[in-house]
Amino acid sequence: MIEPLANCAGRMSDRSLLRASTLPMLLAAVLVSACSFEVEAEGDSDVQGTVDAMLTESAAAWNSGELEGFIDDYMESANTTYIGAGGLLTGFDAIRARYAPLFEPGASRDSLRFEDLRVRRLAAVDAIATARWILYRYGEVTGSGPFTLVLRHTSAGWKIIHDHSSSDPAPPPPAE
Repeated sequence: MIEPLANCAGRMSDRSLLRASTLPMLLAAVLVSACSFEVEAEGDSDVQGTVDAMLTESAAAWNSGELEGFIDDYMESANTTYIGAGGLLTGFDAIRARYAPLFEPGASRDSLRFEDLRVRRLAAVDAIATARWILYRYGEVTGSGPFTLVLRHTSAGWKIIHDHSSSDPAPPPPAE
């Protein structure tokens, strides 16, 4: 006849109970110690400086009308995404097509600069950047807004794999 578990447990020695409870704790400790937790590096100047230089070159390409130089920051992949006022675009080709009309001969494009860049590494090959884009003409701001970039480090350097750009609200009309 099988004895109820309570009777069995009652007959276990303190030493047996200790061994029985120690094994799961030991196993848990081994599993936790095998995990590595990555801590965000504060002020990762290497990636900050690299992304800052990348965006400076991007603005220069925009300002000189060089679509290929501007779009080169994006990873050439069907999975690269862009979210803006027009919604979600998926794929490098769709993002390129979105910007192409602004670079056609005779197209009017205000000058571009980026401000307030903050970059932090998410993992060894991924980073996130936040900043503001500013369009201006003759010193006057014509458009601006915040953006977030998710970047991946590739053999060709850091590339944008996701861009979420927003526009600041239009200022209210002057009171009469």
